[in-house]
Amino acid sequence: VQLQASGGGLVQAGGSLRLSCEVSGRSASTYSIAWFRQAPGKDRDFVVAINWSGRTTNYVDSVKGRFTISRDNAKNTVYLQMNSLKPEDTAVYFCAASPSERAWLLSEYEYWGQGTQVTVSS
Repeated sequence: VQLQASGGGLVQAGGSLRLSCEVSGRSASTYSIAWFRQAPGKDRDFVVAINWSGRTTNYVDSVKGRFTISRDNAKNTVYLQMNSLKPEDTAVYFCAASPSERAWLLSEYEYWGQGTQVTVSS
């Protein structure tokens, strides 16, 4: 399984970005997909995950109400819509895949994309 993250960039505080994670090699519909982020000098942190069907999601508290994860299994792609961005959202964002029907822990994710940089200026 290969994952390709894209959509990062530089945006002002309060702005929006949409990240995409394209899954190839296997059908995305049999993987939970998550987004993690890593700021310089910090650990890689969980942001949000979505289960196989897309019916169940889990968000870290700091992004609830601002970020929305969705998936289009026909396109093997998962999206992360990020609104009302804050400078503290600045990080490299990674998408990852887990064969579990639902997975909320970093340790459950076996496949990782290369990351896309999100920079939010104040």
